[in-house]
Formats: sequence, structure tokens, C-alpha cells
Amino acid sequence: EPDQVEYISAGYIVPLDDMVNWNNIEPWARKVWTHNGKTYGIPQEAYTVELYYNKDALKKLGVDLPANAQFTQSQFLDLIKKARAAGMTPIAQGVGDRPYPGAYITVEALLRKLGPDDYQKLFTGKLSFADPRVVEVLKWVKELVDAGAYPKNFMTLKLGESHYYFYSKPGALMLPMGSFYTGRAFVPEDKGGQPQNFPLGIMQFPAMDRGACNECKTSTIGASFAINAASKQKQLGAEFLNAMSTPEMGKMWIETVYLQTGIKADVKNFTGPHAAYFTELMERQKGEKYFIGQPRDMVTGECKEAFAQVLNSGFPGGLLSVDQTVQAMNKACYKG
Repeated sequence: EPDQVEYISAGYIVPLDDMVNWNNIEPWARKVWTHNGKTYGIPQEAYTVELYYNKDALKKLGVDLPANAQFTQSQFLDLIKKARAAGMTPIAQGVGDRPYPGAYITVEALLRKLGPDDYQKLFTGKLSFADPRVVEVLKWVKELVDAGAYPKNFMTLKLGESHYYFYSKPGALMLPMGSFYTGRAFVPEDKGGQPQNFPLGIMQFPAMDRGACNECKTSTIGASFAINAASKQKQLGAEFLNAMSTPEMGKMWIETVYLQTGIKADVKNFTGPHAAYFTELMERQKGEKYFIGQPRDMVTGECKEAFAQVLNSGFPGGLLSVDQTVQAMNKACYKG
């Protein structure tokens, strides 16, 4: 994946600038793999960070999704409280085996509150976590946590288990997750996939009060292809990559692997058993402004460890106060 820059710095993979037809690749996706002016990978898998929900569960609570599919801060907090009062887990999430999913709600709120420029500054040490806007977001997330947003086994629940928790047992109202979710959920039910009749929906993450970019959304590149620097068949490898990177292949990837892609694809009409899902997914992308990359792609060293232990785990797990979170993140990340 693009954050594994050691493959580039060690010379294990070669630049693809003169070997690939970049007209078939989304410019933003190519940029993710560009280092020092050279491009090293074909971005096969792309995903956005989405807020999935159970349509029937939302209806059971007597709540209608807004026309723009985006609740306000206060509406979202009320939704959490209503779900918990009805004996329903509001958000299926766990950090038992990953250093990032517990931070989804927090970081998506920060992106919308701060806007892309200050958001990037925050996770590259140029903006303090004591900034009033950051503190305001953290206080709101703390309200969600205190209202019982997450499962009681949040700290031990694994990524795959959180998926099953959401669509099967015990069931939950929402699941914040990269859209790679469907690569797992759309496998046959007897192999752990969600039931075919599961009422899966997608809402936008909540709009922040006085948010600088409430239309912002995280997008990033996942699994990619590169060419081994030691290969004696580099040209053959390039021909293979080009054959895989046509618009037709991009559309086939989406409809058969159930994942988005960095390849330009004809997404006007989908076919197959999950066409309705992909149509809704594309509808949720209209008017959105993408921030490419996640905090875990930007942070390094002590800051990366603090992100995993504080924003991903301790804070949403209810173990840390807002003040403790600000202090811990600033100590590890802020360079001002």
C-alpha cells in the first residue's frame, strides 16, 4: 500500500511513469503513489470512509434520514441516545486487532470541522490539539462515548467481528468503515457475509457546527500493483498492468470484487446482485470534496503510536478525558 514507502526507498520497485498508460488512472490516485516526482504503483483498490447503517433499525427508531443524508451534530447525538435507550448498540466498532477504526468518528469530524488544510496540519505537527476547534470536536465525541455509542467489548472486538456484530449478532445501528467493507460483507452468507436481504444503507458523517468543510470526505488507496526492480520481465509486467487498468476492467473490478478502484471506470450504470448498493455509494459521492489519505498515513514515530493508543483506543474507549487526550496527542505530535 502507498504508506509502505520502504519499498521505494530501498529500491525494491521501479518507477512506472514511462511504462503505464496513465490516461486510464485517476490523477488523484496516481498522486498517492508519486514520490520525488516519480510514480511507483498502480492504484487498483481505492476506498472512501463511509458511515453504513441498518435502514430497518433507523426506521424502527422513528428517525428519518435527512434529504442530504447528513445529520447535524446534535441530531447525531440524539440518534445515539435513542438507539441506546431502545436497547440497540448505536455503533459497531472495535479496536482489538487494528490501530485505526476506533478513530473514524473523531477524525472524520475533525476533517469537516477544520477543513483539509488545517486537518493536515494537525496530523503533521503544525497545529495544536489544544486548538479550540479541535477541543470542540473532542468534547462532542466524548458526549457520544458517554451516551454509550460503542459496544462494551470495544477494546477487544476485532475488525471482522465488528462487521458481523453490525449485520448479524447482536446487531447495531451504524458501522463507520472504509468501503472495503463490502469486499467482506458481500461474500456468501455461509462464509461470513451479511444476509442477502440485509437493509444496508449509507449516510454521510455528521455535519459539524461551523464546519469549514462539511462536504469533505476521506478517500485513499489500498492494495496496489508494482514491478519488482529485480525482475527480468519488466516490460511484460507493464503490459499486464496496462491490460488490467482499462475502464472496462475497472468496472469489472467494482462489480465482481465489490471494491472501488483508482482506475477510471464507467460507473453510470451498475449490474449484478449489488447494483443498488453501488448506485447508492456513488450517490453519496456527489458534491463531496476528497481528502486523500488517512491520519495513519501522515503520522510517524511517537505520534503514530499515540494515534493508535489515544485517538483509536483510549479516548473512544472511555478511558481518557478530553484534556488527557489533548495533552497526550500534543506531547507526541505537536512540533510548535
